[in-house]
Amino acid sequence: MKKASRKSADEMLPEYDFAAMGPAVRGKYAEQLRGTTLVPLQPEVAEAFPTSEAVNEALRAVLRAAAVVRRSAPVRKRSRPRASRSKRLKA
Repeated sequence: MKKASRKSADEMLPEYDFAAMGPAVRGKYAEQLRGTTLVPLQPEVAEAFPTSEAVNEALRAVLRAAAVVRRSAPVRKRSRPRASRSKRLKA
């Protein structure tokens, strides 16, 4: 039994009427998004944060906590200088 022939991907279905849609506008929402960074979130993360402000607030808290940890961590000084990269590669 033969399979029904398919239309090529380039052919549009007759029910599409682009004339009724009006003119297309390039970059219609670009100005609204200027100065923002869009980052896709995994679904389980998106469920935890109802708004973009909630996400920003949580990220600011993480940044503050990281800054506190960085300031409170003692800086260790090396007791002897490290060998240069070329000396390590030869060994």
